[in-house]
Order: sequence, then C-alpha cells, then structure tokens
Amino acid sequence: MSENTRRRRTIARHGQLKTPSTVGQLMRFIAIGLAVVLVSGFGVGMYVLYDLSSTVSANAVELDGQESIPPDIGEYESGFNLVLAGVDTCEEDYAELFGDRCTGGDSEGTLNDVNLLVHVSQEPRRITVVSFPRDLMLPIPECTDAEGNLQSAMSKQPLNTTYTDGGLNCVVETISELTGQDVQFAASVTFGGVIEITDAIGGVDVCLATPIKDSYTGLDMAAGNHTVEGLQALQFLRTRHGVGDGSDLGRIGNQQQYMSSLARKMISGEVLGNVPVMLRLANTALNNLETSTSLSNNPMLLVQIALAVKSVPFEDIVFVQYPTGADYDDPNKVVPDVEAADALWAAIEENAQLEITHENNSNEGVVVQEPTAPVEEAAPAEEATPAPSASPENVVALPDAIKGNSAAQVTCSNGNVR
Repeated sequence: MSENTRRRRTIARHGQLKTPSTVGQLMRFIAIGLAVVLVSGFGVGMYVLYDLSSTVSANAVELDGQESIPPDIGEYESGFNLVLAGVDTCEEDYAELFGDRCTGGDSEGTLNDVNLLVHVSQEPRRITVVSFPRDLMLPIPECTDAEGNLQSAMSKQPLNTTYTDGGLNCVVETISELTGQDVQFAASVTFGGVIEITDAIGGVDVCLATPIKDSYTGLDMAAGNHTVEGLQALQFLRTRHGVGDGSDLGRIGNQQQYMSSLARKMISGEVLGNVPVMLRLANTALNNLETSTSLSNNPMLLVQIALAVKSVPFEDIVFVQYPTGADYDDPNKVVPDVEAADALWAAIEENAQLEITHENNSNEGVVVQEPTAPVEEAAPAEEATPAPSASPENVVALPDAIKGNSAAQVTCSNGNVR
C-alpha cells in the first residue's frame, strides 16, 4: 500500500462545503487545559483529583518516545506543552444533534477536528495556545495506535485524520514533529463534553459585532452580548458558514474569542472562588477525558499546573492560529507557512511577550473592539483578576501572517448577517 494512501480519505472541510463539524470540542479542550486551574482550591482540588483519577487512568494513553516525567513541573527549564485534541466521536446521548456527521455518508471514523498546543513557559509564566487547522496538509510520522499496531508514515495527509489511524498518540507525534516542540501532556475529549462542561460553569459570555444566521448548525443569534450554554455553545463553536468568509480559518478566530472569554471566567472568582462550581467542573471535565499517562499517573502534577497558570496576566495568555498558506494541490486545504511558524517558536523559546500585528479584515471570524463600559462593569472583581505584568523586558512582534489575540483583548464575532 502506498504511503500516501494508507489512511482513509476524508471529505474536504476547509472550503465552503456542507459538512458539519465538531469544533465544539475546542471548548472542552480549553476548559480542560484551563480547567486544571480549578484544582488550585488545594484541599478541595486534591480530593477531587484523587477521587476521580482512577476514571482518567482507565483510558490513559502512552505517548511514544516520552522521557520519564519529573515529579515537579519546575524541572522543565523551558516550560511544558500540552496537546488538546477535539474528536468527533458520535456518542449515543448526543449523536442526534449532529445530523449527517453521525448518520450519513460522512460518519465513518473519528476525526481530530480541533487541535491545540498549549505552551506554559517558565517564569515569568506565559501561556500560548496555538490552534492548528484541521485541514492542514502535512507529513504524518510513523506512530503506534492504541492496540499497539505500528502505523506507517505518510508524506502528506490532513491533520484531522491522525486520530482515526493512530489515536491521541499519533496526534501528539504529528504536532510535535511539525513544531519541533516536545509534548509532555495530552488529552482528548468528545462531542458531549462541550454541552456538559459549558453547563457546569454556567455558560460563557460572547460578543457578536453582527448577527449570525447559520442553517448548517442551526445557530441564529442577534448582534450584542450573549451567554451561551449547552447546545448553543456547541453551535457557536461549530459555526463556519456563520462567521467571516465561511472558512475553517474564520471559525478558528471565532473559537479564540470564546477561549479568551472562557479563560477570563475560569481565572476569575466566578470559578476559582466558587467551591460548588469547582467541584462540578472537576467532576464533569475528568469524566470526559482521555489523557496521556503523564497526566493520569500523578494527580499532583495537575495541581502544579493549576498553580502555574492561575496568576498569569491576561495580556500574557495569547491565542494564535498556526500560520498557513494555500495548498496548490487542493483549494480546500492549507499547508504550513514555515517561515512565519519559525518566528513564532523562536519568540516562545525566548519567553517573550507576544504582540499580534495582524489586523483583522471583513473575511476574519472576529473583529477586535475597544473595551466598552459594559464590558468593564462585567469584568471579574479586581482582586480576582491577575495583575498586569510589569513592562516586559522583551516583546516580540509576530509576523502579520499570524492571527490571534490575547485574553486582555475584546473580540466580537464577525457574523454573516450585515
């Protein structure tokens, strides 16, 4: 079998196609990546972790080639990385909500439609969340699947096929090879968690600069501020035709607005200062996770990660899209922009504060807006918000090809109704 054809070919989803997808997983992922914050309630958090660690460990995945994990994250001199993958498994309780994706001709296999690399630096702590397009065409390395079978390497395939053939381990191997980043931790989550986790924290606030009307996901929202929960949160995160130019890249921008708001809420007193919410979120998150053994075998590491990220200033929590260019072999796919990506990894390596220089246009999934009085009034109490860092010694302006925003910025969905 040719190395280029071993993996199942999937319908192109980067362009203007009618296939619904599960970008809703992303919400859960970032909830998990940032949900570890909730365990910084010390005694409460430790109780939750030890009580539920057996649930997580039962489905844990071993990552290939990983060195032994130190018992203290302080030993990672360059910080650490967590890969969060959103998979579109059609769970019985939620499959009816997703139409053809779970019942039609496009229902075969399980795709990793959401792929994030979360980098947490050493002191001063900074968090960079890199989103990778699901239709990014790239080499897939040789990797071992959950049954121990060795899957051969591929020279060029979409990123979102890696979970189908090699599971979470293969997703990690592929992202690590692409970025040159060692990955210490990983997790994946399925469809239903987006609904359950959103409900567990009481919803997430989002802003629409213009209305969204999307018949593909069923989303119909007016311009203005909204708190999305449950199915509506999933529809908001899945919408592609409803924002920007209708592409997956526009959707990533819209998701990053959601993640920024989620980060602010998670770190605020609304979650960390509320024990019942913490317990509910911990229980929901840990029961919806497939993790790497590096996460499941040592609950104390989760506590350390929580303590490492909980006080990071909002301007140092940055969400970026991995830079891409057009794939001349297929207009519905994209390929890595290596030059711009190298600049991103170099800035992360020197632990610089990242400055986004890209200016959004009418094709983007979001528009950047100046904070308004209502936004200020709705912000968490001053004592619950990480203080802005002192003027950083080094700030790196990223290439214009890299889109994104920090959690300190206010962005609003660029809806398709104008």
